[in-house]
Amino acid sequence: MNKQINKTPLVRFPEFKDDWEHKQLNKLLSVSKTTNKNLKYGKEEVLSVSGESGIVNQIEHLGRSYAGVSVHNYGVVELNQIVYTKSPLKANPYGIIKLNKRKAGIVSTLYAVYNVNQETDGQFIEYYFSLDANLNRYLRPLVRKGAKNDMKISNEYVLNDRIFAPELKEQKKIAKFFSIVDKKLNQLQEKLDGLEQYKKGMMQQIFSQQIRFKDDNGKDFPEWELKKLGKVCKVFSGGTPTSSNKLYYKGDIPFIGSGNISDNEVFQFITQEALNNSSSKMVEVGDLLYALYGGTSGEVSISKIKGAINQAVLCIKTSENKQFLYQFLKFDKERIITTFLQGGQGNLSAQIIKNLKIKFPSEKEQTKIANFLSKIDDKINTVTEKIEQTKEYKKGLLQKMFV
Repeated sequence: MNKQINKTPLVRFPEFKDDWEHKQLNKLLSVSKTTNKNLKYGKEEVLSVSGESGIVNQIEHLGRSYAGVSVHNYGVVELNQIVYTKSPLKANPYGIIKLNKRKAGIVSTLYAVYNVNQETDGQFIEYYFSLDANLNRYLRPLVRKGAKNDMKISNEYVLNDRIFAPELKEQKKIAKFFSIVDKKLNQLQEKLDGLEQYKKGMMQQIFSQQIRFKDDNGKDFPEWELKKLGKVCKVFSGGTPTSSNKLYYKGDIPFIGSGNISDNEVFQFITQEALNNSSSKMVEVGDLLYALYGGTSGEVSISKIKGAINQAVLCIKTSENKQFLYQFLKFDKERIITTFLQGGQGNLSAQIIKNLKIKFPSEKEQTKIANFLSKIDDKINTVTEKIEQTKEYKKGLLQKMFV
């Protein structure tokens, strides 16, 4: 490929003026051929590469090691080396490129390992390729895919194209800046994890009645009463208009599936005629929705949109406190799934949900419980929004600070 003219990014630190050079990647990285032939590292030190988490210990990340019978031919990955994963992800069909920032280990032959040359900052390389557009644009011309969607590319050939890069000093400044942003993201994620663990622990104690609320006079509330859900709720599921009639799906009524019950918007709509000629049913904003099957089976949410539901969604209207029931069904999800979907087979049904037996406190205690847990949810949502805002801020700057 011919060398392109040098460029500068839209946003940069003011002390840097020189153009970025269009450099061959093999001038910045070199192939590491160090293998685990002396078995310095065992199967418990095999590493995986995650698009979200970077290079992580396989057991810590996936719960077990997927190493082969022998790991003597695995590649050694030292700290601050770059790893290219020759396997596709949804957003990265040609693989991903990450820097090892945690601890040394080994990777299978499906990965390529690279040394970072002296005039290069490894974090700069990782941040450059953290943009899907940069990564996919770089790898697309180089990678050939086999019949099984495997990557046909040698470790050396990965370095055969060019990226725009500044001098080392500017690379380090950019990497340090984004490291600070990542530190903030990690702190927010730790806060979120802490809140979620706190809520989980409180729900366990509240719904097992280890913790009880008092009334406004400091007195005990009445004992909880066991009720069958079908006695205090009206439930209905929806349906799907025939897919052969394409006109049915050109309307303006949001069509809510089991994967959309928590969403603010959907991307499928039906007409009034489709609603009239099918078993699909309308739900209102604020209705309690329960996913009966699909990948979100057992999930519960308060609907944020008015629309029609399909057969995989159950609408629950209750005479009890809706927020209390919502919190309880969130808490009880794993038990329900384990009890009624053994081995991952079968579906939940309206009848199963109606037959659930739940202990309900008095109306006033339900309100206190719902308000308490909702306040924790508000904190969780606030931190979640901050994480998303920070990610967008980071993404926007990545797009402007790299060429």
